[in-house]
Amino acid sequence: QVYLVESGGGLAQAGDSLRLSCAASGRIDSVDLMAWFRQAPGKERDFVAALRANGGNTYYETSVRGRFTISRGGAANSVDLQMNNLKPEDTAIYYCAFRTGNRLIVSAIYSAGSYTHWGSGTQVTVSS
Repeated sequence: QVYLVESGGGLAQAGDSLRLSCAASGRIDSVDLMAWFRQAPGKERDFVAALRANGGNTYYETSVRGRFTISRGGAANSVDLQMNNLKPEDTAIYYCAFRTGNRLIVSAIYSAGSYTHWGSGTQVTVSS
């Protein structure tokens, strides 16, 4: 079984930047989307950003648009999330997720249930 492994989380102050990385432990075929979700304590797992593997289209949650950038990593089946101008409300566990299979309709990209592979998460804590 192939796993996703996140790295790059940590402590930051408001206004700082962090870069998260995610890589697959092995080969994953037919990747349609690579995405990041986050989950704050006591809350649902929410969509942050996604990247279409074929074509490169990107999608962002409204509150991170203009501050976060999702991009392909340096290795195959890897994805990064550059987070700038961090805010305390960005504090959460950040999860990497891949979707394999047929091209997903845009409206479903924001749903965690659409993704087939998940990492175990990396903590990001932003202090004011």
